[in-house]
Amino acid sequence: MATTDAPPRRSARRRTVFLAVLTVISTLLFWVPWTGLLAPSAQWPTAVTVIGTLVIAAGWVVLPVTVVRAFTRGSDAATRIAMPLLGIAWIAFAWTLVTHLLRLVLAIAGVENPFRARLVAVLLLAIVVTLALHGHRQAMRVPRVRRQDVVLPRLDPAFDGLTIAVLADTHYGPIDRAAWSRRTVQRVNELGADVVVHVGDIADGTVEQRRDQSTALGEVQAPQRFYVSGNHEYLSNAQAWMEHMAELGWTSLHNQHRVLERDGARLVFAGIDDITAAHSGEEGHGADLASALAGVEPTDPVVLLAHQPSEIGKAVEAGVDLQLSGHTHGGQIWPFHLLVRLQQPVLHGLSEHGDRTRLYTSRGAGFWGPPFRVFAPSEISLLTLRSR
Repeated sequence: MATTDAPPRRSARRRTVFLAVLTVISTLLFWVPWTGLLAPSAQWPTAVTVIGTLVIAAGWVVLPVTVVRAFTRGSDAATRIAMPLLGIAWIAFAWTLVTHLLRLVLAIAGVENPFRARLVAVLLLAIVVTLALHGHRQAMRVPRVRRQDVVLPRLDPAFDGLTIAVLADTHYGPIDRAAWSRRTVQRVNELGADVVVHVGDIADGTVEQRRDQSTALGEVQAPQRFYVSGNHEYLSNAQAWMEHMAELGWTSLHNQHRVLERDGARLVFAGIDDITAAHSGEEGHGADLASALAGVEPTDPVVLLAHQPSEIGKAVEAGVDLQLSGHTHGGQIWPFHLLVRLQQPVLHGLSEHGDRTRLYTSRGAGFWGPPFRVFAPSEISLLTLRSR
């Protein structure tokens, strides 16, 4: 009897912990902005305090309810309410802390009074509204192209000038971005790249749920198109996404590699599954760099597709020349980048590791969760390989 009841008990315990954590986070996200916008020291008229408190309290109630529906029932409708609300709450929370520092300075200087307290509150509200509007526009726009030369000392001059367009983190999701997808693909095609890669996190949801948004990827025009899985594919059947990408004409580098040849020179493109694949329960999936590089000649320069920058240590040990990654979104909404840096070695851009390994981390084309990008613009990366 104890064995039979154990799984339900564990499941109930997890739900209880999840709800408790969600309640605490939601409380902080709304209570802290309340202290900034409606602080007693501002001495707002009673009507302003009551109305403002009711609005903030409504957000505090709605957020956990919609988050639960979004994550436990997979409700796109709930997600479309929860994620924008979460993003606005996060922006308000972060900037309230900043304005509290200003209040502290005023208090230490002995010049704080109700007028200045109200002025700081109005400033806070203006910042939140401005960043939310601008951040939403940044998240929903077609990504700008970021160009970068990458010198690989072992690259044969025959491949000097080879261009790679990097797509990452398109995150097709509850907000229908089929038109955005078509325009993004059009911008990629305008680059005329020799190779186009997608380094994972195509979508949030199943292939059937996001087919209309992802089908445009089949219109990407390039001699070579390579794809590797991200962690989000493993939340909704990564194998199905690999098969879908194959149907769209992409080569899934599922712990595999392909060799490009030009004038007798060779350049290897290898790819590995996301690091989370090993715990996904999907048979035959798991990051395996040794398999991906099996048969590669020691003298061959290697470009590795790995969704998470954290794989760079293994890439250095294997003698990889260039790793292409995404995952970080550049932090997506300031100051979330501080938390991302606790998990990942870099946020974005080109970095050097070891004697010869380079890592390029894309900020990504889309967004995850809240439809905002604050101080972390989306991008399509165009890399030009150089031998010197």
